[in-house]
Amino acid sequence: MVVAEPLVACGNHHGEGVFWNAADGRVWWTDIEGRRLWWYEPEARRSGSLVTPDRVCCFAPRAAGGFIVAFAREVAFYDPTANRFETIHHFEPENSGTRLNDGRADRQGRLVAGGMNEATGAADSSVIRVAADGSVTTLIEGVACANSICFSPDGGIMYFADTPDRRLRAYAYGVGDEPLGAPRLLADFAAEPGAPDGSCVDAEGGVWTAEWEGARPVRTAPDGHFDRVVELPVGKPTCCAFGGPALDTLFITTSRFGSSPARLRAEPHAGDLFAVRPGIAGLRDTPFAG
Repeated sequence: MVVAEPLVACGNHHGEGVFWNAADGRVWWTDIEGRRLWWYEPEARRSGSLVTPDRVCCFAPRAAGGFIVAFAREVAFYDPTANRFETIHHFEPENSGTRLNDGRADRQGRLVAGGMNEATGAADSSVIRVAADGSVTTLIEGVACANSICFSPDGGIMYFADTPDRRLRAYAYGVGDEPLGAPRLLADFAAEPGAPDGSCVDAEGGVWTAEWEGARPVRTAPDGHFDRVVELPVGKPTCCAFGGPALDTLFITTSRFGSSPARLRAEPHAGDLFAVRPGIAGLRDTPFAG
C-alpha cells in the first residue's frame, strides 16, 4: 500500500478522463462539471486550463493534432488553440436522459466511449467505437454507467465496468470491425469500499481502477486478484493514468461532485490531481488515428 500526494490544486468539480500526451509532455484531464480541460507539465511543474463550450466527458489526442472529445451529447474534433470543434457523431439523440461518460483510445487508434443515464439511472445507454474515418459502431447496449474502459498491452482485451454492477469485465477485442467476445469476470468489487470508476493498464497487464467513494485506486492483477492499493485523503477518485517521461507516475483525478460543505472542509484536497510512483510503469496510449 502506498499513499498518493496532491499535485495540482485544481479543485475540480468533477475531474475525470486523465491521460498522458507524449506529443506535448503534458498530463491532460477534464473537469466535466467545471467545463474545463486541465493540463500539467511534469518537467516544468506548471499547470493550466482551457474553457470548453460544453462538458467534456472524456477525450484523447489526435494524430492529426488537437483532440477527439466526447462532449455530453456528441463526439467532435476539437482544436483547443482556436476553441473550435467539428461534430462527427450525435450520441443517442433518441434518449434525452443519457450522456457520454468514460472512454479511451484503443491500441489501434479508435475512440471507445460509453454513456450513462444521468436523468434516471436506467440501464439504457451504450458503449460506442469511433473509427479513424468517423464511422461509429455500437459495442455494448443496456448500460447504466459506463466506466473502466481500457485495453490490454497487446490490444486483444477490452476492460469495462458498468459501475452499479460493481464488476470489472474483460472482453476479447479485435483489431477490425468484429464484435466483442463474450465477457468474462475479471474482478468483483462487491466487497470493496468503492465502486469501479476510471481505469488504466500498466506494462505488466495489471488494471488500475479508481474506486468512487472508496478513497483509493486498486490494481487488479491479470489473474483477477487485487494486489496493490493506493490510499488517498479524499473519498471520490475518478480516473487514473500512467504518465511522465518514464511513464512511472500514476496520476489520479478526484471529484467534489455531490459533497456537502462539511465533507469538503474535511477533505480540502477533493477535486485536486494526485500523483504517486507505485513501483511499476505504464504504457503510452495510442492517439486517435483520424
